[in-house]
Amino acid sequence: MSASAEAFGEEPVVPAPPGGGGAGGGIARNTAIFSFLTGLSRVVGLLREVVFASYFGTTGFASAFAIAYQVPNYIAQLFAQSALSAAFVPVFTELLQKGQRKDAMRLASTLFWIMLIGLGALTAIFILAAGVVMPLFIGPKFSHDLDGLTVGLSQVLFPVILLLGLNGLLVGILQSYDHFTIPAISPAVWNIVIIVLLVLLAPHFHGEDKIYAFALGILAATVVQVLLAFAALGRIDFRLRVRIDWHDPRVRQVFALMLPVMLGLGIVNLDQLINATFGSKVSEHAPSAINNAFRIYMLPQGVFSVAVATVLFPTLSRMASGREPAAMRRAVGSGMRQINLLLIPAAAFMLVLPTPIVRLVFERGEFNAESTHLVSIALFWFAFSLPFGGLNLLLTRTFFAVQRPWIPTSLAAMNIVVDIIVSIALYKPLGIPGLILGTIVANIVMAALQVYRLRVGLNGRLEGAQTMMITARIIIASALLAGISWVVWKLLDELLGASLPAEIVSVGAAASAGLFVYVRAVLLMRIPEAHQVSTMIRARLGRA
Repeated sequence: MSASAEAFGEEPVVPAPPGGGGAGGGIARNTAIFSFLTGLSRVVGLLREVVFASYFGTTGFASAFAIAYQVPNYIAQLFAQSALSAAFVPVFTELLQKGQRKDAMRLASTLFWIMLIGLGALTAIFILAAGVVMPLFIGPKFSHDLDGLTVGLSQVLFPVILLLGLNGLLVGILQSYDHFTIPAISPAVWNIVIIVLLVLLAPHFHGEDKIYAFALGILAATVVQVLLAFAALGRIDFRLRVRIDWHDPRVRQVFALMLPVMLGLGIVNLDQLINATFGSKVSEHAPSAINNAFRIYMLPQGVFSVAVATVLFPTLSRMASGREPAAMRRAVGSGMRQINLLLIPAAAFMLVLPTPIVRLVFERGEFNAESTHLVSIALFWFAFSLPFGGLNLLLTRTFFAVQRPWIPTSLAAMNIVVDIIVSIALYKPLGIPGLILGTIVANIVMAALQVYRLRVGLNGRLEGAQTMMITARIIIASALLAGISWVVWKLLDELLGASLPAEIVSVGAAASAGLFVYVRAVLLMRIPEAHQVSTMIRARLGRA
């Protein structure tokens, strides 16, 4: 047993997914593909929010929807989806690694039917009890009509608990076979279906009921997402068996792993629900304003950190299974530096140009200048949290890879206490910034605790000195990006005005100029991860 395994307290039993691999080229290729497709999905998702905002702005209707959606989505994350996938993949891939494909497929089928029965019952309970459950998350700033609208929307949306749970299992099977394309592209399809149905259904509703068109679109799109995953399983010849093997010890193993993962992810994802709930105590506009800012914030998060963490997860599992602590240190260290390389400049751009970004993305239709002001405030503060959120995602997945899920779970429990304390202390005097400061402090504390615990588990080393030195260079380059971006935007904004074409030119030119300076700076400062990305791009273009 390796020293790293001993430090974590038990011998890791994480298996390697099929397809072998630890080839850096394969990881880079999968990361690039996943990044592109996830980025496409995030862009379409942002477009969905733009269309939604043009219909509903930051009105009380939009805030009612934000809360009505957050509750079932949170429950889906808590009981299924990501938690199930993170617990299921190591056990499923262990069977495949040992050549026990028939047992692996039997396990998957059993879990499918258990999830169908269990989550189906849970969904029915929440639909029936929505009138009791939802008021727990609604603050005093909501009117009686908004309270009723929130309950009605939640009843339409609660079936996503079942659908996302089943989808999480199917996606876990695909990722175990290193099939990342459909899991990455299906969110884009999901968003397109929602947009189309909103446009088609909205004219058939009147007044506040028009927002039901959006809720129905989400429900239909989630069904399509599950069907896409089912279709993709045909590529690996997966056949769902109509049987439940209650005596399969691996079923108990999955649920034993799932419990801490479920709690850990549930605690981490609780932040969004906290922001929505406390936002309804600030004003009826705050929940939707925070939600809109969060969508912009999640664009670089989804494109970069989600891609790095998702693609590295099976690779880290293989390294843990092979007792390779040195390789794990290199992979995690490199992943952290890649996330910093990509998210710190994104955060810097958001910090200097929050209002132009929000105005360009959202300000049309019912989304007016006051909405832009509220969302810009939220986006400015979210920017400080961006790199830490990305690091947390990678570090949590690393603990999952070595089957030590209780470690990030216990850390996350401490972390959410910090979030709640800061949010309660600051939401009254500061409003929206106070809520997001809770998120910022919580993410920083969580990242620090996870780095410390992972460093202990990897023999006291995590390439910390190298990561800090490179991150310092990244911060310097990001400061240059911020300065150049602001100057270019200011000059063009004064010259061209505030029309939509002018905003596209001024913000686009600011981003392009800042990115050019940033790329030149990180290459001149000899940041290895920057040269790796540059080499991969040149190779793709045939110029390496």
